[in-house]
Amino acid sequence: MCGIIGTLGHADVAQDLLEGLKRLEYRGYDSAGIATLYNGSIERRRAEGKLINLGKVIEKEPLQGDIGIGHTRWATHGVPSERNAHPHATDRVAVVHNGIIENFRELRRELESSGRIFGTDTDTEVIVQLIHHNLSQGLKPVDATSAALERLEGAFALAILFAEEQELMIGARRGSPLCIGWGQKEMSLGSDALALAGLSNRISYLEDGDWAVITRDGATVRNTHGELVERAIRTTALSEKQMSKGNYPHFMAKEIHEQPTVIGQTLNTFFNPLDRSISLPELPFNLLEIERITLIACGTSFYAAMIAKYWFEQIARISVDIDIASEFRYRGTPMAKGGLALFISQSGETADTLAALRFCRKQGQHIAGIVNVSESTIDREADIVFNTHAGPEIGVASTKAFTCQLVTLACIVIATARVRGAISREQEQELSSAITEVPARAAEILNHDDSLRQLSNVLAGARDVLFIGRGASYPIALEGALKLKEISYIHAEGFAAGELKHGPIALIDQSVPVIVIAPSDALFEKTASNVSEVVARGAQVIFLSDSKGIAALGDQAKESIELPTVHSFVAPILYALPVQILAYHTAVLKGTDIDQPRNLAKSVTVE
Repeated sequence: MCGIIGTLGHADVAQDLLEGLKRLEYRGYDSAGIATLYNGSIERRRAEGKLINLGKVIEKEPLQGDIGIGHTRWATHGVPSERNAHPHATDRVAVVHNGIIENFRELRRELESSGRIFGTDTDTEVIVQLIHHNLSQGLKPVDATSAALERLEGAFALAILFAEEQELMIGARRGSPLCIGWGQKEMSLGSDALALAGLSNRISYLEDGDWAVITRDGATVRNTHGELVERAIRTTALSEKQMSKGNYPHFMAKEIHEQPTVIGQTLNTFFNPLDRSISLPELPFNLLEIERITLIACGTSFYAAMIAKYWFEQIARISVDIDIASEFRYRGTPMAKGGLALFISQSGETADTLAALRFCRKQGQHIAGIVNVSESTIDREADIVFNTHAGPEIGVASTKAFTCQLVTLACIVIATARVRGAISREQEQELSSAITEVPARAAEILNHDDSLRQLSNVLAGARDVLFIGRGASYPIALEGALKLKEISYIHAEGFAAGELKHGPIALIDQSVPVIVIAPSDALFEKTASNVSEVVARGAQVIFLSDSKGIAALGDQAKESIELPTVHSFVAPILYALPVQILAYHTAVLKGTDIDQPRNLAKSVTVE
């Protein structure tokens, strides 16, 4: 979702702002802009499309000033255009905004009736017009902003500049994330720590409802009640080096190939090599007393939850509900007190997931989170957090974060099963040993890159592609279809293999590739019968299995990819890699924008 950066520096800051916006490209956007303050006046440059367009505008019409704000916009209200691009400004105030103002129509009518003239189609413009109106009533900038914030309904992160105020910037957040970067007589404001990686490594995170008055000497923060509060300053290890693609042509390729390393890093936080056991951090609840677990997530993270449901119920013998965060709370689901609600989010800022988290807390649930971003909102609000260690994931389509989520969930399942007496010591060691093999087996799969690249030629010319799988392979089929849709724009669907004959088999003909996820597990024979059904109808079958599976069924497939033979418990983690690689190479052939697919945002911070 939209990205924000602001800085109070010592020299012309336009280039610093542009570089900061480049670090925010991964969030997704369709226009961008910068505003600076020079000789007491607000100057703006904006452009539709990619940042290269904004760079050309600034090169042609340079911006001066040592204080400024920048924004990458992902359109919500108003089409992507220069006119609707942020910053929005009057001659007295400029604003950049991430989020949605839900009562903007009411506010706009009120302001227009008082004589304010609007120039965009966005909800954001009511913020700048409302602050300007308050200024015109004689309020000082801080008071004008405070009064405006009280009127706004919805979600927002804001950075605000004022004409004639060379030493002042105001930031505010409600729902959407925002952090402050601390320097020597230099301060900055950003959507996340990555945005500020080139400006400061000392970061403080605003809590929900906070707003901050920032000068070059520091910042004062008030909470939603207007009370002065302290927010801890932390040193972040994030660096601009982590934002580099290295020798890879795309961030997605780099992140796919980082998986053996980051899976190992994540596993090392749980695995004790001395006794080959899995241990969790101290929990604020007793696993023996948990009668039901609710897993909630969105998108790819939801597919991780689907796989975890199989694991928890089969191995830990505990009932699990799973739900899409954007649907969960609208049912008003009754929840027995004392249950465990586990929320999965790469960013830790997903708006729907946060809303579900707060609903579950009111229902008396213990709250746990799995996130990849320390100090994110879920990280701060959960009772216990299991941090994945995937490192910054810049590509919009999640790859390494997904497999690290699965490794984390697998470890939680093993530990839960042990505590509840659902597995023996020997079974625990068997499962633990299986998961320790994953980094090495993942490296083996990456060696199939050339074979998968060749297979992508089959997919690139297709109009429709189907993925099928059974058991824990079914969510991998869903994830494979999602990856292909996200970055190649080919229509793809994932199905439970047993559901084919209940309708989807009508889609099968000679033009439809069918990708079969089929490790040689207890469900293999059932999947084999489904393969025979689609082959009989002329489908082009691409078969992903191990040596045993290919020996049994490979002759029916158009193409087969042999994957390592592993314990069925960890197979879903490893089978995620080839579907990622297939999607990537197909998108390369299609010539799409792989790291920033159209219409998509990395972090969905509005509902």
